[in-house]
Formats: sequence, structure tokens, C-alpha cells
Amino acid sequence: MGNIRQTYIKRVAIELIRHYPNDFGGDFAQNKKKVLELTDLGTKAADGQLTVVHKKLANRIAGYATRYTKRKRGT
Repeated sequence: MGNIRQTYIKRVAIELIRHYPNDFGGDFAQNKKKVLELTDLGTKAADGQLTVVHKKLANRIAGYATRYTKRKRGT
């Protein structure tokens, strides 16, 4: 059995991949950074560090984006 994800997680991940296809790949850590940069789930501090506001939601979106890109590219 697979994991069932909510439609808003799928929708956000797929929209990010459609708008930025070269930024997402099979690496979860890189995808998480991109999700935080491209959405309002993370904020930049004055020193340039990225702080996570909604960690669980960002992880779920990045995880689905990782699975989606791996499945789409066939790796």
C-alpha cells in the first residue's frame, strides 16, 4: 500500500515542478530548500539564513516532489 497525500500537497508540488522544472530532482534535501525558497513556508532572516515556518508541510511537499520527479523521469 502506498501513502495517500492530500490534494493541496500534490497541487503545490506539481505547480512548483511545472514552473521550475530544472530546479527539482531526485534529491530530497535540495527539493526541500527549493520549496522553502519558492513558497512562503520559509522566511529569510537578516543574515540570509533560511528559517522554516511550517516544517512538516514543507517536508511533505518536498517528499512528494521528489517522488513525482523520480516517477516522471523513470529513475
